[in-house]
Amino acid sequence: MSAMRVIVKIVFIFTALAYFIPHAHADSEDQKAFTLAKQNACLGCHALDRKIVGPSFQSVAQKYKSNPNAQAFLKNKIAKGGAGSWGVVPMPANSKLNEADLSLLVSWILRGTPSQN
Repeated sequence: MSAMRVIVKIVFIFTALAYFIPHAHADSEDQKAFTLAKQNACLGCHALDRKIVGPSFQSVAQKYKSNPNAQAFLKNKIAKGGAGSWGVVPMPANSKLNEADLSLLVSWILRGTPSQN
């Protein structure tokens, strides 16, 4: 096998790994976030793509997509609850969620809640 063919194969392998490893990690993180949302009753009031009691997660992502403070704001909103951002129905506090769980959920929501298979 020529040196050029070996180099091409190596480049192909590294390119494939560079694509699949982060995507596999993202899918795993997305699944963890979805499970966390289910375990904490988030899906009782929020659907991924339609309004229930509260807005859909995709609507939240759309509303805050260009807000540089969205991560901190939404983490605080989930942890402490409140009303006024989407109407008068209050969102209950989820104070038992730790910082890592809040970050995972908010990141997933802001990405539009991908990978729910």
